[in-house]
Amino acid sequence: MKHVLPLFTLGYAVIACLFAVAAVLLMSFAVVDLWHAAIGLDAQTVSDRAADAIESIGMLAVALVALEMAQTVVEEEVVRRVHVSAPTRVRRYLSRFLVVVVVALSIESLVAVVQALHARPDTLPHAAMVAAGAAALLAAWGVFLRLNRSVEELEPEGIPEAKREDHKVQ
Repeated sequence: MKHVLPLFTLGYAVIACLFAVAAVLLMSFAVVDLWHAAIGLDAQTVSDRAADAIESIGMLAVALVALEMAQTVVEEEVVRRVHVSAPTRVRRYLSRFLVVVVVALSIESLVAVVQALHARPDTLPHAAMVAAGAAALLAAWGVFLRLNRSVEELEPEGIPEAKREDHKVQ
């Protein structure tokens, strides 16, 4: 099994790189959309230009998720080489991921609401469902943290051990 673990670390590193590449591509697409919105090519109306700017914000939110996922995978799986099994590590790993996902979904729902109000009001329920999904995910995360706290008390050495690992990424 010890010979297989470096392959997993390599796999995690490759996946993290792909997340980073996707983030850079999305950021470049967002910059191009924002530039087109700013200079107003193709005789667009102000509303169309604003919609393009708002769409670029949505792309940046998704790029942020991809970049944060790359950083999380690198820090947790490549640098620290932590196997997520202890309650403290699970809570930290999921918390890092869910913070970004909830924020990105919230931004996406705001973008979708603004677009729906200006362009297609019939899609407003879809935007509301994205916001409701983000709220439900946030509530579920809170319940998880609350329930995980009691499990963490069964493994009191997990918190100091996780804090000792933090020096590897600082």
